[in-house]
Formats: sequence, C-alpha cells, structure tokens
Amino acid sequence: MTHDPFPLFDSWFAEARETELNDSNAMTIATADASGQPAARMVLLKGHDRSGFVFYTNQESRKAADIAANPQAAILFHWKSLRRQIRIEGPLSTVSDETADAYFATRSRDSQLGAWASDQSRPLDSRATFEARYDEMKAHFEGKDVTRPPHWSGYRLTPQRFEFWQDREHRLHERRVFVRASNGASDGNGDDWTEGMLYP
Repeated sequence: MTHDPFPLFDSWFAEARETELNDSNAMTIATADASGQPAARMVLLKGHDRSGFVFYTNQESRKAADIAANPQAAILFHWKSLRRQIRIEGPLSTVSDETADAYFATRSRDSQLGAWASDQSRPLDSRATFEARYDEMKAHFEGKDVTRPPHWSGYRLTPQRFEFWQDREHRLHERRVFVRASNGASDGNGDDWTEGMLYP
C-alpha cells in the first residue's frame, strides 16, 4: 500500500484555493532560537512540490536569525471554511539564488521596493521614516529594474512529518499522520513514508 502525503496535501490545498476568501496560501511558521525561545508568525507559501514548501523573507529578520541558529521549523495551514488544518515539520534550507531571483521578479514593483526599504524586525522610530526610505528607493530605481536585495531570499522546508486534521462532530476529530521513514518500501517517488492515526 502506498502511503504518500503529497497528493492529499494537493487535494486539500486545491479545495482551500476555491473556498478561502483571502490568502488560502497563508501559513504559520514556528521557529526557535538557539536558546529554545519559540516564535510564530504568518507567511505566504510561494511554492511547493515533493522537495518542500517555500516562503520568502528578509534574511536579516528575526525569523531568519532563528533559522540560522536552529534550522528546524513547523508550518501550519488552517482553513476555517473547510474546518481543516495541516501541520508539517522539518528542516529548512535556503533556496538557490536563481530560484529567489525568479520569484522576486514576479512581485509587484512596490513590493520589490519595499524589500529594499525595510529593515525587517528592527526597531522603527516612525512610519514616516519607513515611507521616506521607500521614496528614496523609488527614486534610486527610477527607470530601472528593481533587483533582488542581497539580504532577501527564500527558505524551503523539507517535510519529515505531516498531520492532517479534519473537524468532526462532537470533537471526534480525525487526525492522519505521515512520517518520513529512514527505511522501508519506496512509494515510487523516492520517498519512504509511514502512515498512522492519532486519537483526537
């Protein structure tokens, strides 16, 4: 029997794209720093395949500092309209420069300029300061393509564990778990997974 979490993720994600009014690709990412202090925030999934789940950020941000110190994370999708959630855990790695450049080129020009103007997660004395920096970047790149900042890139979470949670009546929820195995029969896609269920 093939135990493969990816088709199930793709199916649920496709349904969410149809039912969620805003940002069906929004996910919580939880990280921890070197001391174990956890932090969680919302980001947007910008790509996924069997190699992992990709998001982008300023590499001088708090989340990037956490990842540098402890490159393990958990992501969570919650789709209220479907009464479903998916938890995914695994290590993080930086995407290639080519991948980051290709995605950055698809962002709106204003978002590209914002990536240059923002010292993400650092103290800001006023909104006016940030807006002035944005205007400076706008003038700097006038008539030119906005290149990707060297401190801005993406991360890929390589899944080691999935949990699919489906709401049921009377809190008798359904929880399916897939864990990447170090040994076992291949699913034909180069992945080895074991599947089980959890009590709600």
